[in-house]
Amino acid sequence: MTDRYAVIGNPISHSKSPLIHAAFARQTHQSMQYDALLSPLDGFQTTVRHFQQQGGKGMNITVPFKMEAYQLATSLTERATNAQAVNTFKFDQQDIVGDNTDGAGLVRDIECNLGVTLTSKRILLMGAGGAARGVILPILLQHPSLLTIANRTPEKAHVLKHQFDAHGHLLARDYAELCNQRFDIIINATSASLNDTLPDLSPDLFEDVMLVYDMMYGSDLTRFLKYAQQHGAQRLSDGLGMLVEQAAESFFLWRGIRPETQPVISFLKSGL
Repeated sequence: MTDRYAVIGNPISHSKSPLIHAAFARQTHQSMQYDALLSPLDGFQTTVRHFQQQGGKGMNITVPFKMEAYQLATSLTERATNAQAVNTFKFDQQDIVGDNTDGAGLVRDIECNLGVTLTSKRILLMGAGGAARGVILPILLQHPSLLTIANRTPEKAHVLKHQFDAHGHLLARDYAELCNQRFDIIINATSASLNDTLPDLSPDLFEDVMLVYDMMYGSDLTRFLKYAQQHGAQRLSDGLGMLVEQAAESFFLWRGIRPETQPVISFLKSGL
């Protein structure tokens, strides 16, 4: 029988993950089916368990369930443990192995696909939820000169600073405290772009920034990226490359084969 996988989230209709994994399967000659599952906000565990009981082999987890997925996993990889958030499940009979491939995907997209090194850079990471948690340690392992975590509720940013303090130079701020600060790279890990809204940031923050990166993606620039462009950012990128790279990490976990990502990124961009 064909092995079944899925991505679970709410909302989920926008997800490109089924296209990506179908492309990976064709490329590597794997027999697998990959679907998108919309879970009720209060029904994540039930939806996961039902898919598992129906013979599902693994899942990707997206907004807003990455923290809940961390709690549901029966065992965790080291990077999931560090992130305290999970974006990938591998089902092993009744066990649920939780992994987090977001950070590897982000770093590979920025450094390999975009050709921008994170080493010695001043980096602003916006957000303190599951998406942010998954990328903090992988960013710090590239040895930036500073990583500032900013969040609308600064208490959450301070929790993450305390958690990862031993791994690099970290600051925690609310958005108002970012005035007059300068960064080389700004990464939006909030869900604001899903709702076509903007975080409350000063426009001066974007002037001459080397790279502004939004983890969300679409057929056009997100509102956040348009705002950054209007206020002086040198280069923009959405999260499509990160999506493909983290998917490749998940695919490797499930199938033991690492697919080529560049053809899939090009294919998706031509479709958008």
